Amino acid sequence: MKVGGDMPTLYYSRNTFGKHTSYLAATAQGLCFVGSWDQDLSELEKFYPQATLQVATTQTQRAATQLAAYFAGQQHAFDLPIVWPTATPLQQAVWQALLQVPYGATVDYTALAQQAGYPDAVRAVASAVGKNPLLIVVPCHRVVRKDGQLGGYRGGLAMKQALLELEQAAQVK
Repeated sequence: MKVGGDMPTLYYSRNTFGKHTSYLAATAQGLCFVGSWDQDLSELEKFYPQATLQVATTQTQRAATQLAAYFAGQQHAFDLPIVWPTATPLQQAVWQALLQVPYGATVDYTALAQQAGYPDAVRAVASAVGKNPLLIVVPCHRVVRKDGQLGGYRGGLAMKQALLELEQAAQVK
């Protein structure tokens, strides 16, 4: 997985998954953004203000196919090249730790901070979770508060709850 670097052109597509739409964006090297449900393109522009946006031809197709399978309960992990935005070492560590949280499982912020190697920086870890540009693919929806409550989520609590329920239902099958 590539981290940082210049990101002059992002190829984006608006995709429908069930009853929601999400923007996906990729560079020529890999996926760099999965948007919240039913948001406009400004969400992508906030993450990558320096990028030139261009409508995707094939760049987001593989991600869209895998996300559709995820929402159908048929795919539990993603096999996609990922391009990360420029990030601090802590953010990079947190995003890598998120990739280790199993499908259908949850982890609290304290445990995630320990797994990322920053056990005394729970608030900074929570902030890094909120800056994850790749919803679902990098499963920040699987992070909950220590008391089991949902906590926050860039995509909104309804989206987070729906994703957790989808994963739990798929595991029962």
